[in-house]
Amino acid sequence: MTVEVSVIATSSLGDRSYLASDGRVAIVVDPQRDIDRVLHLAGAQGARITHVVETHIHNDYVSGGRDLARITGAHYLVAAADEVGFERVPVADGDVVPVSDELRLRVVGTPGHTFHHLSYVLDEASDGGWTPVGVFTGGSLLFGTTGRTDLLGQQHAHELAHHQHASARKLTDLLPDGAQVWPTHGFGSFCSASQADAPESTIGREKEANPVLRLAADRFVTETLAGLDAYPAYYAHMGVANAAGPAPVDLTPVARADAGELRRRIAGGEWVVDLRQRKAYAASHLAGTVSLGLDGPMSTWLGWLIDWGVPITLLAETPDQVADARRELVRIGIDRPAAQATGAPEQWATERSEVRGLAVADFAALAAAQAGDVPAGLPAPQVVLDVRMTNEWRAGHIDGAVHVPLPDLPARLADVPAGTVWVHCGSGYRATAAASLLANAGRDVVLIDDLFARAEAAGVRMAPTA
Repeated sequence: MTVEVSVIATSSLGDRSYLASDGRVAIVVDPQRDIDRVLHLAGAQGARITHVVETHIHNDYVSGGRDLARITGAHYLVAAADEVGFERVPVADGDVVPVSDELRLRVVGTPGHTFHHLSYVLDEASDGGWTPVGVFTGGSLLFGTTGRTDLLGQQHAHELAHHQHASARKLTDLLPDGAQVWPTHGFGSFCSASQADAPESTIGREKEANPVLRLAADRFVTETLAGLDAYPAYYAHMGVANAAGPAPVDLTPVARADAGELRRRIAGGEWVVDLRQRKAYAASHLAGTVSLGLDGPMSTWLGWLIDWGVPITLLAETPDQVADARRELVRIGIDRPAAQATGAPEQWATERSEVRGLAVADFAALAAAQAGDVPAGLPAPQVVLDVRMTNEWRAGHIDGAVHVPLPDLPARLADVPAGTVWVHCGSGYRATAAASLLANAGRDVVLIDDLFARAEAAGVRMAPTA
């Protein structure tokens, strides 16, 4: 095979971009906003980027396509039917785009994730003809699933789900079983109807494993729509930014905040985010901060929890961690944090009383407490709060627990019953964020830092399943 297709993964958002090269020229598909990663990869392969393509106007991240095309002089391919505020090469179903003597793209209309969604078949030259190597499917045919169909509004979800079913079958009719499938979504992205079931796939495998290709249209639509959970609130801003044409990224350093400024920002109701790992946060943190560790999907949850546009200050152990967080945040359109500080909680406080910790337990401790044997050093649980998403709750939950999904918690703190709250999620990451919000609201809280999959085996009483 002449062509080499490289994956540029953005695991924090659950997305993949691609660089396809014949060793001389390259195509970039659905690039994230921090395009230096793409430029570095192309340079390492000695390839000149000549084409940048978008499968759709993205809802989960700000695209780097326009800026990458501007810097490289590449052709920027965007669906002709999409109304955008910038110059592009308009393409539509049936178009053939020559790339080099060795490569070409065929444009395939695959509505479903959006109305004007496109997929791109990558062909390579062979024996005087062309052979399909694979297809860049964006938010259409994913690994074992499809892109969700409700991001343009619930009023369109049913119609788009029918389009999604037809589009998947269009691709399998068009391509041989051995053709690779290269989706943008499905690796943790909320743009996916469910999560990827494999690290890679082919058309043939999807025919065997993917419900969209195994179910009749009406059943696929019913099951897909029934399985959709909430998606991040910041998605409302992504499509608007991408249609208008995102500005170039500015990752120059932001102002440093001293302890006094941090206290003023917290007192003023601003978000001061502690990026350290949750165990470090639980051991010691600056009162009033929110835990969203850089070791998890920080940008997704921060973008979902905040009121859009509120000033954000970042706290981390090192400047490199702040830089990494800023790279994550520009991908969802949070360009310039208000301030930053590095070091340790003691350096961020104006007095020792501002440094606090969180009580931490596991599910074995909760089981013991439920049996009347509260572990030493922990307050008895008067409320068990589950901050997982609705589909997780429906799949199984603790008997008597209160359910408030993490994205709803800032607006629903008053809905959490009085008393000491033991809070959990699926792994501990979201529970730590929730515990910080509860503590900031003056609640007595215990963080359950444990895997929910261990709860029943640990002896926790579970609610009867329907």
